[in-house]
Amino acid sequence: MKIREDYTCPLEIAHDIMKGKWKPIILFQLQWGPASLSALERSIAGISQKMLLQQLKELQEFGLVDKSSFEGYPLRVEYTLTPDRGRRMLEAVRIMQQIGVDIMVEQGLTDFLDRKGIVYPKK
Repeated sequence: MKIREDYTCPLEIAHDIMKGKWKPIILFQLQWGPASLSALERSIAGISQKMLLQQLKELQEFGLVDKSSFEGYPLRVEYTLTPDRGRRMLEAVRIMQQIGVDIMVEQGLTDFLDRKGIVYPKK
């Protein structure tokens, strides 16, 4: 994925980096520390391995995610948020998550939040 060359503000660049269904969810899942490809795939309902690999590659290209490979058999690979840009973008993702939670509470969709174990303010 390429960043556009013509833009009117820096927000367009950040949008291009994060656009799509999966990237915010991937970053949110990585907030608890290193994760293998299979762990990420299990934790993100509906994502295919091919799509996960593509999204991880793009997040790596933009400095949000690091990939570490460990010798041995079988080969072990872990993905982590970068301490600078990845962690900073996670702050934005957490804000988006909270806004989603607020809207779900307003609309009475708390059954979903309860099933997922997501904490929300009780009225």
